[in-house]
Amino acid sequence: MKFWKGKRVIVTGGAGFLGSYVVEKLKERGAYKIFVPRRMEYDLTKEVNVEKLYKDFPADIVIHLAAVVGGIGANLNNPGRYCYENLVMGALLIEHARRNGIKKFVIIGTICAYPKFTPIPFKEEDLWNGYPEETNAPYGLAKKMLLVLSQAYRAQYGFNSIYLLPVNLYGPRDNFFLESSHVIPAIIKKCVDAVDGGREEIVVWGTGKPTREFFYVEDCVEGILLATEHYNKPDPINLGSGMEISIKDLVELIAKLTGFNGRIIWDETKPDGQPRRKLDTMKAEIEFGFKAKMDFEEGVRRTIEWYKEWKK
Repeated sequence: MKFWKGKRVIVTGGAGFLGSYVVEKLKERGAYKIFVPRRMEYDLTKEVNVEKLYKDFPADIVIHLAAVVGGIGANLNNPGRYCYENLVMGALLIEHARRNGIKKFVIIGTICAYPKFTPIPFKEEDLWNGYPEETNAPYGLAKKMLLVLSQAYRAQYGFNSIYLLPVNLYGPRDNFFLESSHVIPAIIKKCVDAVDGGREEIVVWGTGKPTREFFYVEDCVEGILLATEHYNKPDPINLGSGMEISIKDLVELIAKLTGFNGRIIWDETKPDGQPRRKLDTMKAEIEFGFKAKMDFEEGVRRTIEWYKEWKK
């Protein structure tokens, strides 16, 4: 609470899934003023709008959550856009934060920045040991360049920026639009809609063999805020739950929790994405005392219930 007293905070992406929770928790922690730039007024891929942002709201801290992002299909359809907009937006925000004397800049990176065949569990030291999985490499590399910029600015200018690597998020308020959603909301939507519509089968991309780690959104927010309060080093830090589940087991769990008893068809013509994802989360616990708390099945159940209410 003491850390946030009198602090003016910009939260880019603060109206989105993760951002809405960050804004709520900042208010609970006593942040003095919070500003959420909306795209209609502040297209942050344009330098004039970034300049306007810092002029309109002189801030102490920036938490940069805004990203152009989606699942495998969206990444395949928008590699140029995802690379360009994420890179330009982050670079402009960091450069003008430096010019405006921002005291701390928090960059939210992506698990997609890790090499395709990173040893399990992913350690921060492995970040540069190979090329990312091809379907989301343009997005992942754009976000990873912000780590390079962050470290370069700290070395040259003494600019205090930190870089956090959260794993796949899920939870209430997630994006349930199939064109751009990630795997948990996509499968929840398919199962719930099939039950409601009396359909006896759903189609899921890939083979079901890859594994993923999933991270409840409110746990992620706690990790971000603890890092903002306590972490001031150049090295990237993983944020995750430390669990791992195959896509096949995930789909079967969601089917069970939604009451979908029909047939699951695996479309093996579609890509699987990265073979495995599971983070080593020890650094976050050592550096700022963060450890995820939400039980995975309970988190999925809460997400399903939220979607059922939202779609009414």
